[in-house]
Amino acid sequence: MVQSDHSAVQRHRPTVVECLREVDASLSRRALELSLALVNSSNVRAMTQELQSFLESCSPDLRADCASGILLAAERFAPTKRWHIDTILRVLTTAGTHVRDDAVANLTQLIGGAQELHAYSVRRLYSALAEDISQQPLVQVAAWCIGEYGDLLLEGSCEETEPLQVEEEDVLALLEKVLQSHMSLPATRGYALTALMKLSTRLRGDNNRIRQVVSIYGSCLDMELQQRAVEYNTLFRKYDHMRAAILEKMPLVERGGTQDEEIKESKEAQLSEASLVPTEPQASELLDLLDLLDGTSGAAQPPPPLEPSPGDVLVHLLDLPCDLPSASPPPASIPNLRVFEREGLQLNLSFVRPPGTPALLLITITAINTSEADVIHFICQAAVPKSFQLQLQAPSGDTVPAHSGLPVTQLLRILNPNKAPLRLKLRLTYNHFGQSVQEIFEVNNLPMETWQ
Repeated sequence: MVQSDHSAVQRHRPTVVECLREVDASLSRRALELSLALVNSSNVRAMTQELQSFLESCSPDLRADCASGILLAAERFAPTKRWHIDTILRVLTTAGTHVRDDAVANLTQLIGGAQELHAYSVRRLYSALAEDISQQPLVQVAAWCIGEYGDLLLEGSCEETEPLQVEEEDVLALLEKVLQSHMSLPATRGYALTALMKLSTRLRGDNNRIRQVVSIYGSCLDMELQQRAVEYNTLFRKYDHMRAAILEKMPLVERGGTQDEEIKESKEAQLSEASLVPTEPQASELLDLLDLLDGTSGAAQPPPPLEPSPGDVLVHLLDLPCDLPSASPPPASIPNLRVFEREGLQLNLSFVRPPGTPALLLITITAINTSEADVIHFICQAAVPKSFQLQLQAPSGDTVPAHSGLPVTQLLRILNPNKAPLRLKLRLTYNHFGQSVQEIFEVNNLPMETWQ
């Protein structure tokens, strides 16, 4: 009847809702299905309140369906972002273990896109986490939010919530409690560890406590946690000058699975690989490398469609062997190109176009140091226009030895399906003769053979 005459069934909504409280499980299940089908934009607040009350008392075998139904209805008919966030938080608090797998990603996406609610959200989540750390999806969202917006948690009071006095020690102790809890899943501990690392740039106090906790997990039996901890320790020890920029707030990721999203993920991966940590830099000190090229050419234009299809070309890119030589000799038809030279440090580019994949260009960056002093903490990052796809592999090292010692090489894979003229933006950071150096420049004189 709902499909053929929705308004007629709506008149019986109070009776349907009343049947949710029936002892007969089969009847309450059918009442739940019909109640979810009756939710629309005009009654979403009242129906959601009824369904949440049912969620708190229903049998365990109905909780997953009820929680998923509430989340879907809220996503479709939410009148405001704040109401949407409050609804998801209540579901996570009540039945967090029964929600869909994408509930965590959806809520972080929602909070990230509501800048005016960042302070409100982080305070609500902190309070919920302080009361209960057993609901794993809730703990994951709370840890993510505290890591991103921990500075707002410590800034006075929020008009939309009750006064809440939070000290830095309280926040760190709560995240440590999550890490040590036997109820925490490995993924939850990963969220908490990353949150602690991000708080190292958001709190004003000493970071020694955070460093000690991170170092402990460098020998964790869980490989994912161990890898994160080792990389974060490396960030503290060797790349501390970049830590604040690398751990900035996450950029908002648009949803939809479009080609633009795939290109964005590819570019985020290139920056994270270059920085040796699994978080994406944005704006400020890193100067938003992904937008540098667009800024020089006016408003960004949407990338043209790939031919014959994005899937086919990406398969070729991903199927290439990962152990390609980092310094393969280029064909004679594509000459090498020197793009940078300063105080004995030289940067040369060599090119290879695999015969079986004409749309792919392999560029080997070779750094040579002819000076008297080593170049240390050497990092090379790259960006291309949005119509290209770039994969930046890890360098062979971060020290370029003096006196023309063993060079540092790094491989770039650039997909150019439209055979457009290639422009390349490079960013170099390193220490030389005791001074920190940063160079950003554009390479516009690449040989025609690299793209024609």
